[in-house]
Amino acid sequence: MAATETTRPDLSGSAFLRAARGEPVPHTPVWFMRQAGRSLPEYLKVREGTGMLESCMDPDLVVEITLQPVRRYGVDAAIFFSDIVLPLKAVGVDLDIKPGVGPVVAQPVRTLADVEAIPDLTPEHVPFISQAVRGLVGELGSTPLIGFAGAPFTVASYLVEGGPSKEHAKTKAMMFGAPDVWDALMRKISGISAAYLDVQVAAGASAVQLFDSWAGALTPADYAAHVMPHSARVLAAAGELGVPRIHFGVGTSNLLTLMGEAGADVVGVDWRTPLASAIPQVGDRGVQGNLDPTLVFAPTDVMTARAAEVIEAGRAAKGHIFNLGHGVIPSTDPDQLKRLTEFVQSYPV
Repeated sequence: MAATETTRPDLSGSAFLRAARGEPVPHTPVWFMRQAGRSLPEYLKVREGTGMLESCMDPDLVVEITLQPVRRYGVDAAIFFSDIVLPLKAVGVDLDIKPGVGPVVAQPVRTLADVEAIPDLTPEHVPFISQAVRGLVGELGSTPLIGFAGAPFTVASYLVEGGPSKEHAKTKAMMFGAPDVWDALMRKISGISAAYLDVQVAAGASAVQLFDSWAGALTPADYAAHVMPHSARVLAAAGELGVPRIHFGVGTSNLLTLMGEAGADVVGVDWRTPLASAIPQVGDRGVQGNLDPTLVFAPTDVMTARAAEVIEAGRAAKGHIFNLGHGVIPSTDPDQLKRLTEFVQSYPV
């Protein structure tokens, strides 16, 4: 069931949305993955004594945290403050986010019965999300809000492994050795992710990003056979909502073509792959990225020189949204991100 639609402000002049659609831009748009939180002292202050998932379920807190980087940096888009496992928590999966560890699932998924025990997500599971998005749209005005969800493979990995994993051995064991359970789990998660994006867009989000953090652990053949159809299902559902779709993964230089073909309007590129190499792979799509997040620790002139190289390379794409090649590192100096934002926005188009 679709969530109730919310009227959006006029964002026709948004550089971010124009780039996402491959239209001419007044300047190269810029936002940062994980800009909401982590490195901001105002974020650390407002989060004191409140757990991660608890924070994500408090609409007032979500609004404040999402707005903080927009106020501080003047970025061209806000990213909704949440976590990729939140929809699982909302439907009743017993999990928590442990500081310094990440999402930890009490009872990992092993069987078809485990999959069938996970409810489908409806808007009634996440009223706090709709409330937060509506509040944000009212506050953001001409700045678009990006909604997001975890891609099926990455979310499945947490459910199967019981927490973060470097090898994803149990996940791959299920994928290769119990294909019926794997298919059922991926269908379940793709339905939850699609519904979660629908809630955000219905409440006013103007674009979406599907995060597949662990997809780089796969070969192209295994991705195409066991993962891509499920991500494509999420992206197809998002496409029906009429908003641009960004698809991002880490260590996915060998998957960029497939990730675009899964249904992305914009393919996020991590810092390991030069845009000059990535753009031919993604075809007639925009790209997002991809300055190495550690370059914000370099002298400002070094950082901006490298940023200029990224912007110049991005000119070859259908559209280019400047971003880091992954999330903001927690020890990043916010003033340096402000300098980077101003540099990108003032760079000649």
